[in-house]
Amino acid sequence: MSLTRIILVDDHTLFRKGLAELLEQSGEIEVTAFTGNPDDVAMLLKAHRPDVLILDLNMPGTDGITLMQQLRAADFDLPVLILTLSEAEDDLARALRAGANGYLLKSMEPDEVVDAILRAQRGETVVAPAMTAKLVRLYDQKGQDANSLLDALTPREREILTHLSRGESNKAIARALDISHDTVKLHVRH
Repeated sequence: MSLTRIILVDDHTLFRKGLAELLEQSGEIEVTAFTGNPDDVAMLLKAHRPDVLILDLNMPGTDGITLMQQLRAADFDLPVLILTLSEAEDDLARALRAGANGYLLKSMEPDEVVDAILRAQRGETVVAPAMTAKLVRLYDQKGQDANSLLDALTPREREILTHLSRGESNKAIARALDISHDTVKLHVRH
Protein backbone atom coordinates (compact mmCIF):
# COMPACT_ATOMS: atom_id res chain seq x y z
CA MET A 1 0.00 0.00 0.00
CA SER A 2 1.42 3.37 -0.96
CA LEU A 3 1.54 6.24 1.47
CA THR A 4 -0.62 9.33 1.06
CA ARG A 5 1.75 12.17 0.23
CA ILE A 6 1.00 15.58 1.73
CA ILE A 7 2.43 19.07 1.92
CA LEU A 8 1.76 20.97 5.15
CA VAL A 9 1.68 24.78 5.21
CA ASP A 10 1.55 26.48 8.62
CA ASP A 11 3.45 29.51 9.87
CA HIS A 12 3.95 28.07 13.38
CA THR A 13 7.19 26.06 13.23
CA LEU A 14 6.67 23.96 16.34
CA PHE A 15 3.14 23.00 15.35
CA ARG A 16 4.15 22.28 11.74
CA LYS A 17 7.07 20.02 12.71
CA GLY A 18 5.13 18.28 15.47
CA LEU A 19 2.16 17.57 13.23
CA ALA A 20 4.43 16.28 10.46
CA GLU A 21 6.01 13.86 12.94
CA LEU A 22 2.64 12.66 14.25
CA LEU A 23 1.23 12.16 10.76
CA GLU A 24 4.24 10.15 9.62
CA GLN A 25 4.02 7.96 12.74
CA SER A 26 0.62 6.78 11.46
CA GLY A 27 2.38 4.71 8.79
CA GLU A 28 -0.19 5.90 6.22
CA ILE A 29 1.06 9.41 5.44
CA GLU A 30 4.29 10.80 4.09
CA VAL A 31 4.88 14.51 4.64
CA THR A 32 6.85 15.25 1.48
CA ALA A 33 7.39 18.89 2.40
CA PHE A 34 6.32 21.52 4.87
CA THR A 35 6.75 25.26 4.96
CA GLY A 36 5.71 28.34 6.86
CA ASN A 37 6.03 30.53 3.78
CA PRO A 38 2.95 30.65 1.52
CA ASP A 39 5.14 31.93 -1.33
CA ASP A 40 6.90 28.54 -1.46
CA VAL A 41 3.79 26.45 -1.95
CA ALA A 42 3.50 26.49 -5.77
CA MET A 43 7.14 25.48 -6.12
CA LEU A 44 6.72 22.69 -3.56
CA LEU A 45 3.60 21.40 -5.32
CA LYS A 46 5.47 21.19 -8.62
CA ALA A 47 8.48 19.50 -7.04
CA HIS A 48 6.67 16.98 -4.82
CA ARG A 49 3.26 16.37 -6.46
CA PRO A 50 1.43 15.51 -3.23
CA ASP A 51 -1.93 13.80 -2.93
CA VAL A 52 -3.30 16.34 -0.42
CA LEU A 53 -2.39 19.91 0.58
CA ILE A 54 -3.01 21.12 4.14
CA LEU A 55 -3.17 24.88 4.68
CA ASP A 56 -3.38 26.92 7.86
CA LEU A 57 -6.28 29.37 7.71
CA ASN A 58 -4.44 32.41 9.08
CA MET A 59 -0.90 33.13 7.92
CA PRO A 60 1.10 36.34 7.66
CA GLY A 61 0.34 38.14 4.42
CA THR A 62 -2.43 35.81 3.28
CA ASP A 63 -4.90 33.20 4.42
CA GLY A 64 -5.34 29.59 3.46
CA ILE A 65 -8.53 30.22 1.51
CA THR A 66 -6.99 32.93 -0.65
CA LEU A 67 -3.89 30.80 -1.20
CA MET A 68 -6.06 27.83 -2.17
CA GLN A 69 -7.96 29.95 -4.69
CA GLN A 70 -4.69 31.22 -6.19
CA LEU A 71 -3.35 27.68 -6.50
CA ARG A 72 -6.54 26.42 -8.12
CA ALA A 73 -6.42 29.33 -10.59
CA ALA A 74 -2.87 28.21 -11.43
CA ASP A 75 -4.24 24.72 -12.26
CA PHE A 76 -3.13 22.90 -9.13
CA ASP A 77 -5.92 20.38 -8.77
CA LEU A 78 -5.68 18.35 -5.59
CA PRO A 79 -7.65 18.04 -2.37
CA VAL A 80 -7.03 20.98 -0.05
CA LEU A 81 -7.78 20.85 3.66
CA ILE A 82 -7.94 23.94 5.86
CA LEU A 83 -6.42 23.27 9.30
CA THR A 84 -7.12 25.97 11.85
CA LEU A 85 -7.84 27.03 15.41
CA SER A 86 -10.91 28.94 14.21
CA GLU A 87 -14.26 27.46 15.13
CA ALA A 88 -16.08 30.43 13.57
CA GLU A 89 -19.06 29.52 11.40
CA ASP A 90 -18.12 32.23 8.92
CA ASP A 91 -14.66 30.73 8.40
CA LEU A 92 -16.15 27.26 7.93
CA ALA A 93 -18.69 28.51 5.41
CA ARG A 94 -16.13 30.60 3.54
CA ALA A 95 -13.68 27.70 3.27
CA LEU A 96 -16.22 25.19 1.98
CA ARG A 97 -17.80 27.73 -0.36
CA ALA A 98 -14.37 28.52 -1.82
CA GLY A 99 -13.84 24.85 -2.63
CA ALA A 100 -11.88 23.45 0.30
CA ASN A 101 -12.23 19.69 0.56
CA GLY A 102 -12.29 19.90 4.32
CA TYR A 103 -12.15 22.03 7.44
CA LEU A 104 -10.12 20.58 10.29
CA LEU A 105 -9.36 21.93 13.74
CA LYS A 106 -5.94 21.96 15.36
CA SER A 107 -7.59 20.58 18.48
CA MET A 108 -8.45 17.29 16.73
CA GLU A 109 -6.78 14.05 17.75
CA PRO A 110 -3.97 12.94 15.43
CA ASP A 111 -5.85 9.80 14.34
CA GLU A 112 -8.85 11.97 13.37
CA VAL A 113 -6.59 14.15 11.23
CA VAL A 114 -5.04 11.08 9.58
CA ASP A 115 -8.51 9.70 8.84
CA ALA A 116 -9.64 13.06 7.41
CA ILE A 117 -6.59 13.25 5.13
CA LEU A 118 -7.17 9.73 3.83
CA ARG A 119 -10.86 10.44 3.24
CA ALA A 120 -10.03 13.68 1.41
CA GLN A 121 -7.64 11.79 -0.83
CA ARG A 122 -10.52 9.46 -1.71
CA GLY A 123 -12.58 12.48 -2.76
CA GLU A 124 -14.68 12.95 0.35
CA THR A 125 -15.41 16.28 2.00
CA VAL A 126 -14.34 16.21 5.63
CA VAL A 127 -15.31 18.49 8.50
CA ALA A 128 -14.01 18.36 12.06
CA PRO A 129 -16.58 16.61 14.26
CA ALA A 130 -16.74 19.70 16.50
CA MET A 131 -17.86 21.74 13.47
CA THR A 132 -20.78 19.58 12.34
CA ALA A 133 -23.21 21.28 14.71
CA LYS A 134 -22.15 24.59 13.20
CA LEU A 135 -22.95 23.21 9.75
CA VAL A 136 -26.43 22.42 11.00
CA ARG A 137 -26.79 25.93 12.46
CA LEU A 138 -25.66 27.41 9.16
CA TYR A 139 -28.27 25.30 7.46
CA ASP A 140 -31.04 26.12 9.93
CA GLN A 141 -30.41 29.86 10.16
CA LYS A 142 -32.87 32.04 8.34
CA GLY A 143 -30.43 34.93 7.99
CA GLN A 144 -31.76 38.39 7.33
CA ASP A 145 -29.39 38.84 4.41
CA ALA A 146 -31.11 37.64 1.23
CA ASN A 147 -27.72 36.93 -0.29
CA SER A 148 -26.55 34.76 2.59
CA LEU A 149 -24.66 31.58 1.91
CA LEU A 150 -27.59 29.37 2.77
CA ASP A 151 -30.04 31.33 0.66
CA ALA A 152 -27.78 30.68 -2.30
CA LEU A 153 -27.92 26.90 -1.83
CA THR A 154 -30.17 24.78 -4.00
CA PRO A 155 -32.54 22.32 -2.32
CA ARG A 156 -30.18 19.46 -3.29
CA GLU A 157 -27.18 21.32 -1.81
CA ARG A 158 -29.13 21.83 1.42
CA GLU A 159 -30.00 18.13 1.47
CA ILE A 160 -26.34 17.20 1.02
CA LEU A 161 -25.33 19.68 3.73
CA THR A 162 -27.72 17.99 6.13
CA HIS A 163 -26.06 14.63 5.44
CA LEU A 164 -22.58 16.17 5.84
CA SER A 165 -23.59 17.67 9.17
CA ARG A 166 -24.35 14.14 10.36
CA GLY A 167 -20.78 13.15 9.53
CA GLU A 168 -21.69 11.03 6.51
CA SER A 169 -19.10 10.45 3.80
CA ASN A 170 -19.63 11.58 0.21
CA LYS A 171 -20.04 7.93 -0.83
CA ALA A 172 -22.71 7.34 1.82
CA ILE A 173 -24.53 10.50 0.72
CA ALA A 174 -24.38 9.38 -2.92
CA ARG A 175 -25.92 6.02 -1.97
CA ALA A 176 -28.61 7.62 0.21
CA LEU A 177 -29.63 10.12 -2.48
CA ASP A 178 -29.14 7.72 -5.40
CA ILE A 179 -26.72 10.06 -7.16
CA SER A 180 -23.12 9.64 -8.25
CA HIS A 181 -20.17 10.30 -5.95
CA ASP A 182 -18.98 12.96 -8.44
CA THR A 183 -22.36 14.72 -8.24
CA VAL A 184 -22.07 14.89 -4.46
CA LYS A 185 -18.56 16.38 -4.76
CA LEU A 186 -19.85 18.95 -7.26
CA HIS A 187 -22.68 20.02 -4.94
CA VAL A 188 -20.30 20.28 -1.97
CA ARG A 189 -18.01 22.56 -3.96
CA HIS A 190 -20.92 24.87 -4.80
